[in-house]
Amino acid sequence: MSIFGRLFGKPYATIDGSAAREITESGGILVDVRSQGEWNAGHAPAARHIPVEAIDRKSTELPAGVPIVTVCKSGARSAAAARTLAAKGFEVSSVRGGMTAWQRAGGRVVAKNGREGTV
Repeated sequence: MSIFGRLFGKPYATIDGSAAREITESGGILVDVRSQGEWNAGHAPAARHIPVEAIDRKSTELPAGVPIVTVCKSGARSAAAARTLAAKGFEVSSVRGGMTAWQRAGGRVVAKNGREGTV
């Protein structure tokens, strides 16, 4: 990567829902950074919930050396979380299109009660 790319490039990847599923199905961790209410309405069953405002403080709960995929509703909060995690040395990607992209790619979404969820 050029000096310009290192200075101004993103320290994380932006991926679509299909790539997110591939990474998580291969052992990566999906981190949902949305609010508690959004999480309760619908989330990926295997996702970990760490709201974006807690990502810096709770990053120590994530294992080193494992790919991390951040997701929110649209991609803005997950990008912010990915930036924070990348600065801490994590290999991280942010899902462009958020939970809608995850669901369109065939990812399951469940509500807090275990029934089919909404995003």
